[in-house]
Parts: sequence; structure tokens; C-alpha cells
Amino acid sequence: MLRGLTTVTFWADDVEEATRWYAEVLGAEAYFERKGPDGRVAYAEFRLGDHQHELGFADRRYAPHPTTEPVGAVVYWHVDDLTAALGRLLSLGATQHEAPTERGPGFVTASVADPFGNILGIMYNAHYLEVLEGRA
Repeated sequence: MLRGLTTVTFWADDVEEATRWYAEVLGAEAYFERKGPDGRVAYAEFRLGDHQHELGFADRRYAPHPTTEPVGAVVYWHVDDLTAALGRLLSLGATQHEAPTERGPGFVTASVADPFGNILGIMYNAHYLEVLEGRA
């Protein structure tokens, strides 16, 4: 039934500001933007990683259940160096949500709250690397 991750959507009061922040984090610009009726950017999207998964940012005004607290499912993105990735996110203004936690041999997770109230999970995942290697 579930065939693959298509888009993870985060919410922000100011999508343009969130897009700039994530462009800095990711080292890439958003590839898609859509303006709302007021002319402000209402949605922006990045493609990331080995499989070009989509990370989108939508104006919080359109959220089905608006909140300013960090909420939502935690999606963990594989990183090759969890300590360095966490340090970089914190240096750019994110706050630690969950400290690095070993989940088993080859699996370490952490998460941050971005400046816009979204939880961003990062993970060193040995299985991800095995799957990726198997596709080469």
C-alpha cells in the first residue's frame, strides 16, 4: 500500500524566511514555489538526498490544526555524521528537541525544533546505507 515517501510538509508563519533558513541548512535552493492570493509565498519545496525526496513548507494559515508548539510526526533523515549535522543545525538557530540517542548498533537519532516550530529528525542509519549500496 505505501510505496514510498513523496513529500514531508512543514508549516511556517513566514514561508520565505523558512525557505531561506532551509536553503542555508541544505546548501540548495527550493526548486518550486507557489504564491498565495496575497502575493506572499504560500508553499515552497526542496528535493533532497539520494532519492530526491521532497521537503515542503506551507503557510501555517492553511494548516488544518494550526499550532505554534513543535508538533507532528518525527521524520528522520539519514546523515553521515550525526554529531556534525546536529551541531550545524544548532549553530543555525535550531534548538535541541531530543539529544543523540543510540537505538541499537548502527542506529543513532536526534531531533531539533527549527525556528518555525517544526521537529526535524536526523539519524545515522546503517540499514539506509545497506539499502543504498544494494541499489548501486
